[in-house]
Amino acid sequence: MSQVFFIDDEADIRIALEQSFELADIDACFFASVEDALLALKQQTPLAIISDIRLPGLSGLDLLNTVSHHYSGIPVILITGHGDISMAVQAIQDGAYDFIEKPFSAERLLEITHRAIEKRQLTLENESLKRSLKASQTLGPRIIGDTSVIQELRNTITAVADTDADILLFGETGTGKELVARSLHEQSSRRDSNFVAVNCGAVPENLIESELYGHEKGAFTGAETVRIGKFEHAQGGTLFLDEIESMPMQAQIRLLRVLQERAIERVGSNTLIPLNIRVIAATKTDLNEAALQGEFRQDLYYRLNIVTLDLPPLRERKEDIATLFHHFQLVAASRYGKTASALTSQELSQLIGHDWPGNVRELRNAAERFVLLGKIQSGNPIPESTEQSQSLAEQVGLFEKNVIEQALIESNGSIKQTMAKLNVPRKTLYDKMQKYQIIKESYKSSC
Repeated sequence: MSQVFFIDDEADIRIALEQSFELADIDACFFASVEDALLALKQQTPLAIISDIRLPGLSGLDLLNTVSHHYSGIPVILITGHGDISMAVQAIQDGAYDFIEKPFSAERLLEITHRAIEKRQLTLENESLKRSLKASQTLGPRIIGDTSVIQELRNTITAVADTDADILLFGETGTGKELVARSLHEQSSRRDSNFVAVNCGAVPENLIESELYGHEKGAFTGAETVRIGKFEHAQGGTLFLDEIESMPMQAQIRLLRVLQERAIERVGSNTLIPLNIRVIAATKTDLNEAALQGEFRQDLYYRLNIVTLDLPPLRERKEDIATLFHHFQLVAASRYGKTASALTSQELSQLIGHDWPGNVRELRNAAERFVLLGKIQSGNPIPESTEQSQSLAEQVGLFEKNVIEQALIESNGSIKQTMAKLNVPRKTLYDKMQKYQIIKESYKSSC
């Protein structure tokens, strides 16, 4: 797909600018008339259109009117003669992105074109995110990252998702345990049934059995109606038991029996209700150690520990920080109707230098604050890391990798633009990308 349509009836101008666009790494299609461009628009949609105002046949203003009504959102840049300035100003008011007066330099035109392309790409990306946010969860949540531990996690999720095996998730607070649980559910044949999440630490001890298993009318004072518990509500689907380590010991005994028999009795009932569910439990503590200390039932631990997925803390996958932060920026920008601005090298260094005790959740909050307030240290300041377990060479390499990734993000994967941003030769950039296993296609807009 061409990034730009350029329309001018003068062949010399088209030939001269064709080379300029090529050197700037911009794919462009050239047309001698608006009519030809409109025909091409039916086959492909460019990111921006540049047109002379005065043309044989349909004019640039006719093009602007057609694009505004039928291809809304495509930036239109108009080329004007000296006598057309007032006309061009009126065109801006009618929706044109910008205009440039003849004679103009190729550099000036390319500068305006780059801005128009970036604006359109951001608009398309935000629109895509808005559609994703509004859509019902027909696709599994994204597990973002390219480090080996995350790739292995994704592979394991794929391998066990469409089985009935119960899963135990282990990870610090904020590492994304519920995200992984939802991904397991959405990639399984149970995806059309309920995903039911219960925070075991948030349910009062005297209510936990009623919450999980339901109760019959009159089972206890205040039980005025029959209540369906979380296990029944998850029938056919997935039950996610978060913070399983905080479940009271007495409740653990009944949970073990339910997991073994795959049946429940509501409180106040003697009737067994068969269950067809998958159970995913999550913990931030070592359950084996807790069992040895007598704080968690050992038999329940062994029953849950069929497949265990370890979720790494963010400080152990710092190579993913830039990608995650950019993703959360885009989501926040879509939610709040803001623009996702690029990070400076200093801001990126600050993100990488932080230990992130709150893990991905803390990073997401930092990205939201950045979108809303335009700076990293708003809200809760991010201090510089005071302890570095990596060698100087490892720290320099990590910083260099993230700078290259950030430049690729800002350049939509364009090698030429990335070379210009970093002021490095093409061979040097390719060598470093190969060294850090950076694939440029990963940083191109999905639009």
